[in-house]
Amino acid sequence: MAQAQKITPRAKDFSEWYNDVVMQAELADYSPVRGCMVIRPHGYRVWELMQQALDDMFKATGHQNAYFPLFIPMSFLAKEAEHVEGFAKEVALVTHTRLKATGKTGAQAVMPDPESALEEPLVVRPTSETIIYAMFAKWIQSYRDLPLLMNQWCNIVRWEFRTRLFLRTTEFLWQEGHTAHATEAEAEAEARQMLGVYRRFQEDWMAMPVITGRKTESEKFAGALRTYALEALMQDNKALQAGTSHNLGQNFAKAFNVQYQTAAGGLEYVWNTSWGVSTRMIGGLVMTHSDDNGLVCPPKLAPVQVVIVPIWKSEEERGQVLGVGDKVKAELVKAGIRVELDSRDSLKPGAKYFEWEAKGVPLRLEIGPRDVAAGQVMTARRTGGKTPARLDGIGGVVRKSLDEIQATLLQTAKGRREAHSVRGVTKQQFVEFMKGAGGFAYGGFCGSPECEAQIKQQTGATVRVLPDPEFRSAEAPKTCLWCGKPSVAEAVWAQAY
Repeated sequence: MAQAQKITPRAKDFSEWYNDVVMQAELADYSPVRGCMVIRPHGYRVWELMQQALDDMFKATGHQNAYFPLFIPMSFLAKEAEHVEGFAKEVALVTHTRLKATGKTGAQAVMPDPESALEEPLVVRPTSETIIYAMFAKWIQSYRDLPLLMNQWCNIVRWEFRTRLFLRTTEFLWQEGHTAHATEAEAEAEARQMLGVYRRFQEDWMAMPVITGRKTESEKFAGALRTYALEALMQDNKALQAGTSHNLGQNFAKAFNVQYQTAAGGLEYVWNTSWGVSTRMIGGLVMTHSDDNGLVCPPKLAPVQVVIVPIWKSEEERGQVLGVGDKVKAELVKAGIRVELDSRDSLKPGAKYFEWEAKGVPLRLEIGPRDVAAGQVMTARRTGGKTPARLDGIGGVVRKSLDEIQATLLQTAKGRREAHSVRGVTKQQFVEFMKGAGGFAYGGFCGSPECEAQIKQQTGATVRVLPDPEFRSAEAPKTCLWCGKPSVAEAVWAQAY
């Protein structure tokens, strides 16, 4: 690890704190390409663990992985009017197939070869609905071909001018599920099911509590019938959209002529869904749990769950503690725990503690000569607290500690969210809340785009979701918090990333 720099306190500058934590934990770094990032091995391992867990969940619900092209004909994007309007300002285009030397120097040394211009420019994938449904039209002939349930893991390019590591970059990694169904009811059930899969992953694995619900018309995905989302509250009391699931209706099916023959012999358009989460979740993990000492990582997603730090002064002590350390490591590996034994001579124990804390390792085991003599190790939790543990049965002790840390992180985050949520707000309370510490504000909404736009302009807050029943207030609001007209739904408002 490079020379450690002091992490900016959250209370002083949350944005700087976030960047410091990401850099100190060696999760990512800035790329020479503006707007893009390099995901470092420690960060990519977090993503791999996320992928593995989610992929298992997808397959358990009947989905299969496939891969579709990075390049999409520009005309495809134009086939669905809302879709092209939603992404027109973000797409990158390929217009030529080769370069030509100019004889000049610097950036002008090569230029696109005019003779290699494409007849039709290609869009670099901002999302894959169009290319996938063009293929669905080939593959779906009969009701027997439905439902068609697919997912792909890939990269996405959406041109960004204001970027932040993991949270908003020009290129990012994600998964996107795409399905086709015989009826609207089946598509709706699929969209809701995958929202539930995401919630289970984010709460059980990331220990990040989320609110689920439907997006308003102005906030829904371009081309969707309905969009559902998961919203989490970060430590600076801003919301993070952590994933979306869309009932696309028949819009794309009609644009790409995806039809099937019914059992009665007629032709019907399919009903589609799409759903996705991205490496933005790593940013959410950082901002939900981490502290002024660096990354705090939930055990289920920690690249290293346990680090063993041996402590010695003499060569004789070194041999003793490393011998015990090797045995402890072997037992933990056998128990399915991701563990590292830090036997480096180049760093003192304190420096090792600092480094592994910054990387978010949930549990540290310290082994010194006295511990060897007593047949124990000292356990130190990343979130605080040190206790001795007997070497006999250490695997079970460590597993229990990791489970407790995982559960405590979720409960702490839930408590923080509820402490920064207000319900039944009036207009004045709402404005003061958003000017102050902020958080989730529950209030009545008349459904008017004008009210929505005014609130965003004057407070910076947007409707994050129209919450699902379990998140709604006990008493439904009767009037809109902004204009006072009858409320059509309760809304959750927040300033957001």
